[in-house]
Amino acid sequence: MTQNNPAEDSGLQESFLSHLFELRDRVIKSALAIIAVFLCLVYWAPEIFHLFAQPLLKALPAGGKMIVTDVTGSFFVPMKVTMLVAFLIALPVVMYQIWAFIAPGLYLHERKLILPLVVSSYSLFIIGMAFAYFLVFPTVFNFMASYNEPLGAEMSTDIDNYLSFAMTTFLAFGITFEVPVVVVVLVHMKIVTLAKLKEIRPYVIVGAFVISAVVTPPDVLSQLLLAVPMTLLYELGLLIARLYVPKPSEDESTDPQASSTS
Repeated sequence: MTQNNPAEDSGLQESFLSHLFELRDRVIKSALAIIAVFLCLVYWAPEIFHLFAQPLLKALPAGGKMIVTDVTGSFFVPMKVTMLVAFLIALPVVMYQIWAFIAPGLYLHERKLILPLVVSSYSLFIIGMAFAYFLVFPTVFNFMASYNEPLGAEMSTDIDNYLSFAMTTFLAFGITFEVPVVVVVLVHMKIVTLAKLKEIRPYVIVGAFVISAVVTPPDVLSQLLLAVPMTLLYELGLLIARLYVPKPSEDESTDPQASSTS
């Protein structure tokens, strides 16, 4: 029966605690970055919310306004929107802290891939949100407003409901635009081959329409505005993934740490 070495157990415990403390410090730095940006923006919270609500306000009939049904809604909803903007601005800092935490455990060829992935992920997420704000929101709201007019119904939306709808839509389109990054990672990490991803293309297209039917409003137009970009982004990911197909000679021995210990 083998017995555990006390010195080895102590070393493992110290290593675990040091990683835990480092994780704590990086989470704190990320939170401080978000809070700092939020404090810089909080004075303009009403203006930020007004800009945030522009797609709906433009679709309202003449004299139409948004309403508040919660006593504290007029205060907390602009604060939530401002916090969202602060998070997006500070997101590069947050992603850097994540990268700095996991980088020591990566091989050399994996560390080279991290920076392009971080930059592309952030850029695509912002582009997805911008796509929703500038194209999807006006299209959906004008489409819905055209249904209210024949009914003689007044279109007035609570600001909290609008925030919930916008956040869900932003998240859906932001994640959707990450499809090329996911495809590249799957191919580069040898999880799925490029040939297999091409083979399942019909299932991906069907899945894109199913997902869009679940996360978008129940109208065909908004579903198409999500499903079609998702399909095109998948094709873009397949094209880019060709550049990141692992070479037969590429293995973990490229890591200087591995070579130094051999």
